[in-house]
Amino acid sequence: MEFKKNYETVFILTPVLSEDQMKDAAAKFSTFLKENGADVINEESWGLKKLAYPINHKTTGFYHLAEFVAEPTLVDTLETEYRRDERVMRFLTVSLDKHAVEYNERRRRGDFRKDKKKKNKEEATA
Repeated sequence: MEFKKNYETVFILTPVLSEDQMKDAAAKFSTFLKENGADVINEESWGLKKLAYPINHKTTGFYHLAEFVAEPTLVDTLETEYRRDERVMRFLTVSLDKHAVEYNERRRRGDFRKDKKKKNKEEATA
């Protein structure tokens, strides 16, 4: 048995999908992770965004992020699933060190939001 590690994966879905098809594709990979023993910590759908460069003559794509804890062998299997799915244009999976895990926790709590800092300053001056 291997030790589990923290990972973050971002994948880009083709823009020709409808909103429901995009959600189904994201749910498919989330379910895949859970069924294979991963703990999905956070998922975010960033919506339709412009690509830095065209991919298959497409200039936009649906971005989706998933943060999870799993055994390292699962990452290869997950990436094989990405390659088999025609809806996925690009993907990137990275291993997170302890600093990245802490940063993601703080980001999810909203520690880096500018509007939150403004509120705190306004409350301090009032």
